Formats: sequence, structure tokens, C-alpha cells
Amino acid sequence: MRDPWLVVAAAQVLRIALPYVLAATGGTFSERSGVINIALEGMMLSGAFGFVLGTHALGNPALGLVAGVVAGLALAALLALVTLRFRADAVVAGVAVNLLALGGTKFLLKLVWNSSSNSGRVDSFAPLVQTGGSSEGLAGVLTNPLFLLAVVLLAAAPVLLFRTRLGLRLRACGEHPEAAATLGIPVLRMRLTGVLLSGLFAALAGVWLAAGQHQFTDGMSAGRGYIALAAMIVAQWRPLRAAAIGLLFGVAEVVQIALQGAGYEVPPQFLQMLPYAVTLAVLVATAGRAKPPAALGKTYEG
Repeated sequence: MRDPWLVVAAAQVLRIALPYVLAATGGTFSERSGVINIALEGMMLSGAFGFVLGTHALGNPALGLVAGVVAGLALAALLALVTLRFRADAVVAGVAVNLLALGGTKFLLKLVWNSSSNSGRVDSFAPLVQTGGSSEGLAGVLTNPLFLLAVVLLAAAPVLLFRTRLGLRLRACGEHPEAAATLGIPVLRMRLTGVLLSGLFAALAGVWLAAGQHQFTDGMSAGRGYIALAAMIVAQWRPLRAAAIGLLFGVAEVVQIALQGAGYEVPPQFLQMLPYAVTLAVLVATAGRAKPPAALGKTYEG
């Protein structure tokens, strides 16, 4: 018996929206600490490739998950190095990191699988509860170990940011780093922590993408990091709001897929731009309301 269309749609929304939600939440930590992070796209891409390469080499998706997270953290550490240690412009550095991830994964794809488009197929995470239906159904998504891990981290994010000493210090470094330093807060270390947390969440977003497809395809992040960045800004750098905006973009993408399959006489390119049009519309509707952290993008001479 087939699932009701509403259940199928809910599963699709959750599966598609999760990368947006994870990356937007990660970006919140970085920018709340004062470091502009437009490298979410590259961190997602490296996380996806790290997962597939790790699973291919080690034969275990759990170890592949670790490899994907390490890959995302490595790019985050690189971004932190050039922006915090060498005081490079964060926007330029973020663009460079994205290009490095795009070119680096393509090079390694050709080196390991002798293909410039996609890797070989790898194992992924099986649902904890076997219902006899598709692993992409609602039960399959809700009981996927990676989904459950993501839910735990997303639930912990606002608590960490607004209810802990670490979160208070991160936010202080993004609002007034000089005042934070006078209180003995290590500003550069706190900003490094924020950037690394963004790498962790963005890498998990990439792992989710690759695990769902059981392979890596060139450029598979497909602009999701930039949409997540927009979601973070619209949400005014608040994790729960970012999650809600990410779900909205997931709904837009599901609607786009449904319209493509409905057979309407509409150019497919027009339908494919629907999620990006929704992003622009939301940004225009909220223009002027988003107030970034006061010291966002400002170099700290500590």
C-alpha cells in the first residue's frame, strides 16, 4: 500500500530541507562570533566527498561520517587560519575556499574513480526501524541515524548559543571583541571555535546529501550553501528561525519537483529556479530588518 501523498511530501521536505537547516545553523555560530562565512558551500562539498571517500576506503558509513566531518573541519580551519591569523578579508577567503573545494573534489574524483562526474556507489545508513517500505519514506527518514544525530545537534544549537557560557562568549566576541578581551575572553580562540562549529554543521549537511545518493557527484551542493547563508540572514542569526526558513526552502524545492513531474507546459529551467526565486523574495521582504552582530567582519587586532 502506497503512503498518502502528504506523508510522501513530508518525507521529501525533511530530506531536502535538512542540508539547508544544518548549514544555516553552522553559519550562525561563525557569524555570531564575528567571522563572515560564505564558505558553507565548500564545507558542504568537502563533507560530502569526505564521506564517500571514507566509506569507499574503509567500508563503513560510520567511519565515512567521521571522514566527512574531518574534511569539513579542515576547510573551516583553513578559513579560520587565513582570516584570523593572517587577517585576510573573510569574503575573499570564503570565495577562495569554495573554489578550492570545487576544484579539489573534482581533481580527487578523477584521481580515485577516474571520473569527472561521479564516484562509485557506496553504502549508507539504514533506518533503525525497518517498516518494509522505502528507506526514503517518512519512517525511513525519521529513523535514519544521521537524521537523528542532526536533530540532536540542531536542538542543542540554540541552547549552546544562548544558554551556556561558551555561547555568551561567542556572542560577546561578535558584538564587541575589545570589551570581551578586557574580561579575559580569548577572542581569537572563540572565533576559531565559531568557525569550526560552522564547519561541523556544514560537513554534516554534505554527508546527508552524499549518503542519500550513495555517491558523490561533481558540484552536488548546487548552491545550497548560499541559500543557507540567506536563511541565516533572514533568520537574524537565530538557529531556530534559521531552521524554519530552511524548511521553507525545502518546501519550495519539493513544489518545484512536483511541478516538473506534473507535465505542465512550463520550461524546466523556470521551475528549477523556483527555490532561488523564493530565496530572493524572502530576502527582499525582510530587507532592513536583519541586524547583524556589531563586529561582524571586523578584524580583531589581538
